[in-house]
Amino acid sequence: MNKKKEVLTIPRSDRRILSNIPDPENIRSLVNRRGASYQTEEIDPTDVNEIYRLQLLSLRYETNFEVQIKRARKKITNEKHFAEDISVTGILIYSLSPNNLLMDEIIKMNFTIPGGAMPEGYESKINLKAKVVRSFTKEVDGEVRYYYACEFLEPLNHYMTKKRWGLSIFVASLFLLIVSLIVMLMRAESVIYFRFNKFLYLYSIIAATFLLSRYLFGVFYRNVPINPNYEPGVSIIIPVFNEEEWIHRTILSCINQYYPVDKLEVIVVDDYSTDRTEEKAKEMIELIHSEGGRFKTEDRLSFHKLPQNGGKREALVAGVHLAKHDLVVFVDSDSFLEPHAIRNLVQPFQDPQMGGVAGRTEVENKFTNALTKLQTVRYYIAFRIMKAAESWFDTVTCLSGPLACYRKELILKNETAWLNQKFLGQPATFGDDRSMTNYILKTHRTGYQDNAVCSTIVPSESKVFLSQQMRWKRSWLRESLRAFLFMWKKEPFMFLFFVIGLIVPIAAPIVVVYNLIYVPIMHGIFPTTFLMGLLLMAMLMSLAHLFFRRSKLWAFGFIFVLFYEFILLWQMPVAWVTFWKSTWGTRETPQDVIAKEKKLEKQKLRKSRFSILKNRKMGEKE
Repeated sequence: MNKKKEVLTIPRSDRRILSNIPDPENIRSLVNRRGASYQTEEIDPTDVNEIYRLQLLSLRYETNFEVQIKRARKKITNEKHFAEDISVTGILIYSLSPNNLLMDEIIKMNFTIPGGAMPEGYESKINLKAKVVRSFTKEVDGEVRYYYACEFLEPLNHYMTKKRWGLSIFVASLFLLIVSLIVMLMRAESVIYFRFNKFLYLYSIIAATFLLSRYLFGVFYRNVPINPNYEPGVSIIIPVFNEEEWIHRTILSCINQYYPVDKLEVIVVDDYSTDRTEEKAKEMIELIHSEGGRFKTEDRLSFHKLPQNGGKREALVAGVHLAKHDLVVFVDSDSFLEPHAIRNLVQPFQDPQMGGVAGRTEVENKFTNALTKLQTVRYYIAFRIMKAAESWFDTVTCLSGPLACYRKELILKNETAWLNQKFLGQPATFGDDRSMTNYILKTHRTGYQDNAVCSTIVPSESKVFLSQQMRWKRSWLRESLRAFLFMWKKEPFMFLFFVIGLIVPIAAPIVVVYNLIYVPIMHGIFPTTFLMGLLLMAMLMSLAHLFFRRSKLWAFGFIFVLFYEFILLWQMPVAWVTFWKSTWGTRETPQDVIAKEKKLEKQKLRKSRFSILKNRKMGEKE
């Protein structure tokens, strides 16, 4: 079966693969001339987020789309032009025939940036002027191409702010306010009619209060600011199993961090992969070592392979024992860190009671298909709103696997319990992040840093996605029951919302059946109010994404809510009665192998019984 090709934003490769590490010899700058031209004042070397913003402005992305050109006093040229790369400041185009564009000539350009060609938010029709600054020819695949490097007279980010982004923020702000007011008015109605159906209207009031509070706290969330004098030692641990396609990118993104050379190490732990993961990882490590002499990469980047497959927790713990620093960062093998992620991620640890911190996870393959697009909106709201709201109370209930930092001593303290965790006699083989978060939360605080960003590859096929969601629901139920035993000791307001957040999803299937099936059949009433509530919930999600991301993907928030209500929601009752299961369903863990062997044994037994019955009947006939 052919694997679906993922649509990824591809930055044009830099000749320096370690371009973000602070240069101990000060040979080169982190911001090139294109990015620096946007800075009106001197760049503060400690302002990591500003440096990264300027890097993004100068970054070029590989692409391929048609560009229409109109020269002064002339019609659109007959020759077809195609973009080979694009940045905020300019574009490189080519044609297959010479059209004699002149140096410094001002031309009008019309093109549509497709989804995935540039970061989210830039997918749009563009109509602006540019100046030809360079021309050259090059032979590609046996044909001569005529190239023209053009500089936009108005940077794309300024153009987008005037044409679309500014309007997006205004519209999203206005409608977020309107939707919030409507939700509150509908809940006032629930109070009035409460005596007619106490369960239904109580659920409605609780769910609306919970949802609005999450958005309120999320909107007013702020990152812990960067202290330039706080640079604790950090060990990044990458557990990997059969991830040959992405492991090279993960390793490079982890070592290529804007962080002091002597304060950061990366440890790759291979959980006995059976594909080419080891080969791909070692190839990247050798390449990094060949160019990382002055960055001391041979002392800071290592690969270790376990003697047998023991599961993700075994790999993580093995990495922790190898780590030499007091803070350890867990990074999934298909996740890619932004260059300033680690410096942002460690800032909350200035509080000695902070035990773990989660970063924000973006979807890397967001433009692959509709499934990845709706996950893009869901991921952003889950982190930027929900985790940000929990961070107000220093009680983030899940330090997510793609990017999370812990105090090493706390991992070692809970190592045995974590490795040997069982639930109803079954080993806990997934939900590692929620499980460790619970151990940390018993004694310490947990936080969230929105500026600590990584991106991850999400499922683009329905079967894999549904298996992942079932696994997450089972781990959520299991770990929520564990957390309930100690969460009452935390901040009272947070405990109240923890309980509500536990009740609402569990009761949701019952409420949906009652409103969409029981009421229409038994009372002949169309569920207008309930459907209006779904619409408003979808609008909150979509408009929040539009407000923060200024992206055309915001509409997929509506699709996700419908997808959740009519498909994902019904996994919850299944999870109620199967949440002790330990199989992944999407990878060959030892538990999956055992489950598969049991299934084969049952099939053999059924076939054997069928064969015996068949022979017996044939004997009776004779």
